[in-house]
Amino acid sequence: MSTLLVPYYEHPSVRLAAWDAIVAAAPRLYGVVLNPASGPGDRPDTAFAEVAARLRAAGVRVLGYADTDYGRRPATDVVRDLTRHRDWYGTDGAFLDQVPSGPEEFEHYQKLAVAAWGVGCGTLVLNHGTAPHPCYARIADVLVTFEGPWASYRAQTPQPWPDGPDVRLCHLVYDVPPDADPEALARARGAALHCAVSGTGDHPWGTLPHTLENTP
Repeated sequence: MSTLLVPYYEHPSVRLAAWDAIVAAAPRLYGVVLNPASGPGDRPDTAFAEVAARLRAAGVRVLGYADTDYGRRPATDVVRDLTRHRDWYGTDGAFLDQVPSGPEEFEHYQKLAVAAWGVGCGTLVLNHGTAPHPCYARIADVLVTFEGPWASYRAQTPQPWPDGPDVRLCHLVYDVPPDADPEALARARGAALHCAVSGTGDHPWGTLPHTLENTP
């Protein structure tokens, strides 16, 4: 079952074995976030292009990372990133990071969504990191409604998602101990997708998913 949405922010030339493990896990993957340089970078990266091609060949969605800075980053810059991801890496979706949760910026993101669809993004993931206003479900395929450490995830009081547009919820959890069962907790909290890693600090997404960590 494809339940893993994997943000893995390490260069293939440094961590090729880890990328091999991700590709090998293709049947379990909803998608993989490609993030060469906090976005696509200034020029194509051959190593990332090769990994992206392998993922696509294995039937995995490849999502291009773009920071939106909570609506402060110009839409033209975000769309430029998505276009570069498409042209250089063949991405078929977008992972928009740092998305606000309130309805005030919805119109801005609605326009971004239209632009993303226009450059070929068939899948749109919005990373709010917390439960957003339900209006965002009208434009997204996936809403990331939690991003944070395991301790906070366990302590959080689950809030039911309202009925409405068909959208998947995703929880991204880091600092997960080896004996934890984050997938079961994600399911219990209504998240169809998840990614849980043992990584901590400023760069937790340089760690393989919890369920793949022991893969050589």
